[in-house]
Parts: sequence; structure tokens; C-alpha cells
Amino acid sequence: FDFCQAEGKKRPSENLGQVLFGERIEPSPYRFTFNNKETCKSVCIKTYDTTKPEDKQKLDFLKKSMLLNYQHHWIVDNMPVTWCYDVEDGLRFCNPGFPIGCYITEDGRPKDACVINSEFHEKDTFYIFNHVDIKIYYHVVENEALGARLVAAKLEPKSYKHTHPDNPDCSGVPMDISNKANGEVKIAYTYSVSFEEEKNIRWASRWDYILESMPHTHIQWFSIMNSLVIVLFLSGMVAMIMLRTLHKDIARYNQMDSTEDAQEEFGWKLVHGDIFRPPRKGMLLSVFLGSGTQILIMTFVTLFFACLGFLSPANRGALMTCAVVLWVLLGTPAGYVAARFYKSFGGEKWKTNVLLTSFLCPGIVFADFFIMNLILWGEGSSAAIPFGTLVAILALWFCISVPLTFIGAYFGFKKNAIEHPVRTNQIPRQIPEQSFYTKPLPGIIMGGILPFGCIFIQLFFILNSIWSHQMYYMFGFLFLVFIILVITCSEATILLCYFHLCAEDYHWQWRSFLTSGFTAVYFLIYAIHYFFSKLQITGTASTILYFGYTMIMVLIFFLFTG
Repeated sequence: FDFCQAEGKKRPSENLGQVLFGERIEPSPYRFTFNNKETCKSVCIKTYDTTKPEDKQKLDFLKKSMLLNYQHHWIVDNMPVTWCYDVEDGLRFCNPGFPIGCYITEDGRPKDACVINSEFHEKDTFYIFNHVDIKIYYHVVENEALGARLVAAKLEPKSYKHTHPDNPDCSGVPMDISNKANGEVKIAYTYSVSFEEEKNIRWASRWDYILESMPHTHIQWFSIMNSLVIVLFLSGMVAMIMLRTLHKDIARYNQMDSTEDAQEEFGWKLVHGDIFRPPRKGMLLSVFLGSGTQILIMTFVTLFFACLGFLSPANRGALMTCAVVLWVLLGTPAGYVAARFYKSFGGEKWKTNVLLTSFLCPGIVFADFFIMNLILWGEGSSAAIPFGTLVAILALWFCISVPLTFIGAYFGFKKNAIEHPVRTNQIPRQIPEQSFYTKPLPGIIMGGILPFGCIFIQLFFILNSIWSHQMYYMFGFLFLVFIILVITCSEATILLCYFHLCAEDYHWQWRSFLTSGFTAVYFLIYAIHYFFSKLQITGTASTILYFGYTMIMVLIFFLFTG
């Protein structure tokens, strides 16, 4: 964007989570000394001669960024510098970033941030926020030796056309850049900083004012109630089937002492000779189950830590780092589960099974990630992951995750196969003609609706925090929703499985995996809807990136719910 650069300062280093999320921290040319008030200090002056093509290109890029409401994100002492302004109902909203500038349309309508100042009124004009008033709040620690701690940093973006750019006075008309302007454009960047003691905010709770101004907690409670109602309804259904229907069925079967009655069996009892027939593509199912277990445990532990407050927004990138490290360390349960199921399906090719468990799903995710990275790299983006980090991730995968998967699989194959309570018949039964709702596809499509209904409000906030750079801190809610989702998936699957077995269709393994796994398809549809309704993304590269990352999330979610 051609803003002022910091001379000769070292770049701060980022952790794994930040690198993967594309967060890069750059040193800043704005220098403060504690309790040293500055007014209207010049940072640098940028001059654009629109007759020169490279200058014109730079200026056009700036204009485009103002049109799309791009934001500065600044950090002081690991705190975001916020811009607080009044919204309706007398509430204050604190935005952890502030816009580069704003635009007044050709018919004189102010867009985005231009509404804050009535002086922005020229038609078809850009106003750049080239001056900031920064106010830093500090809290003096009681025992004097420690000095003071910063508890908040706020700023007001301003726009000034400095009459003497070399000796700025920070007054006068706003800095306007007309869309049709020719000749020389001079932008002087300046700042003022003041310090104020704030006795009421403790250092430990200094993030609260940002999080409090984020709205939506009442929506969360509403969504939790909504999900709980679904869960209660499902649990009631399952309990009713388990207690009443099954109890009745079993009592009825137990009363039959003479063999003649036993010939006229009905419902799920008829398929007892086929119920444990190994599924088609048993290899793939066992691999999916292994990877799914890995993701399930990873999500549970990550969210548990996040609830305890280890992964708050103050530890940048901690969430992603935690998830990646856990995923790598949880190779053992994946190998074990996959091996156990594969063995109980009567599979012989155990080497293939282990290799697929350690390489199939991670391989797809990594390949997708690598392609996205190539696109970022080709676009010259700062979010592109450096080669070293890619090698590090590969090393984590090959040197830690894969050996752990092998260990898990070794134990899984060493144990005896899961004992089946009934023998499987030699000749497969014929499956009778199914009614519409016990056919595989309608059952699977119905199964995904309920779990998705539980999570879609949370999904909105999570997508916002990923794509719109809003902070996500409601891990307590998320943990609750996660538990509800797990229960809903299990119960919906049990219900549909019971209906299918009553209809004498014994292909239940894949179907029970896909019934709740289909939630991921609804997730994909929602993500597409979100893309078109909420995001203004232009350009092919950005669109491919959005859908590339969404596909990674969908795959992980599919394995997790299944």
C-alpha cells in the first residue's frame, strides 16, 4: 500500500498457528516513549506524480483499498489498537482495526467510514486517514518498583491536508484525493499520542472492553436453547425406541417357545444372520473411522483448553498451533481404531490399511493446502507460507504422526477381532422393496439436517472470525455446541439405523457413517451461501482460496461427524 516503512527494525517472529493463518507482524515507523506526549509528529511524506505510470498505479491501488474498506491492524504491547465509536442504542463499538480511508460516491453518498465527519462531502472523492490521534491508557502498579502497565490503546483516525507538510500543524481541510485528480498528490502521514492513567482496568482483564463491545451473546443463548430442544426431542425418541419398542420386541421373542411361531419373525430380528456381514469397501470405511477418531479427540482437547482460557485471542495463533500439534500426536488412536475395524471386517491387507490411515486424509488436506499456498505465492501474498514451515509441517507428519499411527495399528491388529454375538449366514438375504424414506439416499439426507440445525448459528460467527477478521472468543458456547453436536449426530444415526433394520435392510455400516457425515454437505452449502451473501470477494485467486480452504474444513468436518 506504500505507507511509511520502519527503517532497519527486526521483524517479530510468528508461531506456527500465525504462519498457517497468514498473520504477519511488521515493525512500525510510529515511535512512542512512555508518558511522553507528542502532537502532530510527522512520520513521512509520500508524493505521487500521476503522470508517471508506476506512481499512478500505486495511487490507484490505494483508492481501490479505500473503496473496499481495507483496515489497518495495529498492535501495542500485544493489545490491538482499537477505534471506538458510538453505534445505535447508546452503545459503543470498539473495532480492533481502522479503515485506510473512505469514498464519497458520485451522487454524494458517503460510504463506510465517511459518515463520521460532515466535512467529507466532495462528490466522487476519496478521503485518506493520514493522521491518527492515539491515546494510551496505563495502570500504575501499586508497588512502585514495577512501574506502569498498558491496559488499553485507542485511536481516532483523522484526515488533514497539511498546508506545510514539512512542518505539519494538523488542522484545516481533510485530505481529499479526487477520483479524476491529475498532477501531483502529496500525502503527509502524522500522528499524535497522549497517555492517560486508568485506575479501573486491571492488567489481567484488559481485553474485556474489546470483547464486551462485540455483540451477539443473546443470539448465542437463543441458539443454545434451540439446539437443546432438538437434543431433548431426539433423546426422547431414542429412549422411547430403546425402552418401549425394543423392550416389547424382545419380550415378544422371549415368549415364543414353540418353533412354529419363530418362523414368522418380523422386523429387525429377521436380519440377524446378515447384520455383521462386512460392508463393501470396508478398507475405506475403517480408514475414515480412524481419521475421524483422531479429529474428534483433537477437537475435544483443543476446545477444552480454549475453555480454560489457554487459547484466548491474546495468545495469537495459539488455537491453530494447539490443534496442529494435537493432531500430530494423536496418530496412535487413528491407527488403532482403523486396525480394529478393518480386522473385524475380515480384512487381510493390513499394510495397505496402515498406509492409507496415515496418508489418505492428511494427504488430501496437505495437497489442498499446498495448492492454495502455490496460488498465494504466485500472487505474491504475504500470507504465503515460507518453504521452511512447509518442510517443518511435513517433518511433523512423517516423523511423528506416521510412526505413531503404525504403533496404534500394531496394537489394533494384535488384539483379537471384535466378537460378533451372532453368526453370519453363508447366503446373503434378499432385501425387500424399500419405501421412500428407508431408501439409502433420503435417509442420509434427512440425517444431516438435525445436527446442522444445532450448529449453524455458531457457524456464522466462526466463518466471520476466519474471513472477516472478527475476534472469536466464545469458546464456552462452542464447547457446549460441540457436545450437543456429538449427541445429536449419534442419536439421529441410531434412530435412522433402527428404521432401516426394521425395514429389513442390513447395510448399516456405511449408511450410519454417512447419515451424520452428511452434515458436512450442509456446511458446504452454507459456506457457499455465506460467500455470496456476506463477502465481497473479487478476483479468481481469492475465490479459489476461499473454496480451497472451505473444502479442507468440509473434509475435516465430514470425518468428524461421521
